[in-house]
Amino acid sequence: MANQEHLDILKQGVDVWNAWRKQHREIRPDLSEVDLSEADLSKFNFQFTSFFITNLSGNNLKGANLNVANLNEANLSGANLSGAILSASSLIQTNLDGANLSRANLTEVYLMYTKVSGTNFHEAMIGGTTFGNVDLRLAKGLETIRHLGPSTIGTNTLAISEGGIPEAFLRGAGLPDTFITYVRSLVGKPIDYYSCFISYSSKDQEFVERLYADLQSRGVRCWFAPEDLKIGDKIRDRIDQSIRVHDKLLLVLSEHSVNSSWVEFEVEAAFAKEASRMWCRP
Repeated sequence: MANQEHLDILKQGVDVWNAWRKQHREIRPDLSEVDLSEADLSKFNFQFTSFFITNLSGNNLKGANLNVANLNEANLSGANLSGAILSASSLIQTNLDGANLSRANLTEVYLMYTKVSGTNFHEAMIGGTTFGNVDLRLAKGLETIRHLGPSTIGTNTLAISEGGIPEAFLRGAGLPDTFITYVRSLVGKPIDYYSCFISYSSKDQEFVERLYADLQSRGVRCWFAPEDLKIGDKIRDRIDQSIRVHDKLLLVLSEHSVNSSWVEFEVEAAFAKEASRMWCRP
């Protein structure tokens, strides 16, 4: 249960609470197992505070400091946590349904068995964050998350989400590209789109970058030289190999590409691949 002295100080407002925290840095506040729903706790310093099984639903925690906080089994449904700092906090079995986590700092956070239906992650920051057994299908803004480093996406999270996780999010979290390609089939959902090799002239770079980003965000796997060509690769061999392992060639036709010897080579390689397939058919 919560410490009554801590609750009494909390009720005196943000200035009194933050001054008390500054004077007593050694204290770890206990606000567990109480009803704080619909309260305005924005900009409070809750570092190292325990909110175990606390009702914080509909709460305003905008800009609050929740570093290393214990939010296990807390109810944060519908809470406003925009801009909040939750670094190294624990949200195991926490209810975040409908919560606003836009621009929140979620680095080194444990999200395990956490409910995130309708949760807004728009431009939240993650890195070293653990998503274990979390259904991410109905979470919002995952593709806009800012990745400060790799995170852990558990296989149970992939399974329970049935592959319904934006590829941009998975890639930013550090999952291998090959794994992302087949993740939908691994969890029992067939791959929706072909993979493709984008053939283009470097003079059309700006347009192709936009095209590549749009295709990737919609689940179309692409080979794109600036993104995928590794330093030290033998260029012609690498391009030939990449064309062979992708299903389709996407040719960007322009006045530049029709005069490009590289584009001509890529198209010829694609025709050769198709011809070999025709010969191999029974």
